[in-house]
Order: sequence, then structure tokens, then C-alpha cells
Amino acid sequence: MGHLALLIIIEKWSMRELQIIHSIFDQVLRKVQEDGDNRVTRLQLALGALSELNPVSIQNQWRSISKGTHAEQVQLHLRLISAEVQCMACFRKYHPADKKILCPHCGSFGAKILTGEECYLEAIETKHE
Repeated sequence: MGHLALLIIIEKWSMRELQIIHSIFDQVLRKVQEDGDNRVTRLQLALGALSELNPVSIQNQWRSISKGTHAEQVQLHLRLISAEVQCMACFRKYHPADKKILCPHCGSFGAKILTGEECYLEAIETKHE
């Protein structure tokens, strides 16, 4: 990929998303090299609802970065993990609405995030050729 094309991608998407997609891409290429007779067909990425990452942007970046490579035909699927937090005032658990950490029980803003910030490659599926 040329420098100009990479600069255009960086301008369109956040650096964090770009780093994550590059990391996933590197894992796929390693898997392809390790399993010479197998072809990677599908990736499952777990993404927390409170994550600042944009699922549509991640899909678009994957298509752009994988184009013209061994990973071009690999399907990237996202599994959204719902957010759950625990209020630090009343200690009740709740699911924040619209990514807002505001306890619906007592109105407190302080909370411990239990789930919803995740972002990891959950599975790599391969097919024997």
C-alpha cells in the first residue's frame, strides 16, 4: 500500500481503529502462514458497546486493508457485547443507555464498568483446501 493511500485511510478513520485492524490483519496473516493447507474464511471480533470504536468504520477499514491480499475474502463479523456497570454509590448494576454512565436507581455518575469496553479477536475460522 502506498504512502498516499495510507494517509487517506488515516484521515478517514481514527488511529485507534486503524491500529486494531492492522493487529487483526497481522494475526490473520500469521494464521495463514502457520496453517499452510488451510484458508482463513471468517473472523469474529468482540466489541463492547461502550467502546469508542465504530463498527461500520472497522468493517470499512478491514475491506480496505485486506484488499489484494490473502485476507481479502475473509469475512469479518462483529459481536457486540452489551455494557453493564455497577453504581459506586448504591452498588446496583445497570445497563447504561446511550453510553451514559448515570445510575437510573440513585442518579449517581460514579460507576465501575463491568463489561462493554472489550475489543478482541474472538475466533479465526479456517477451511481446509
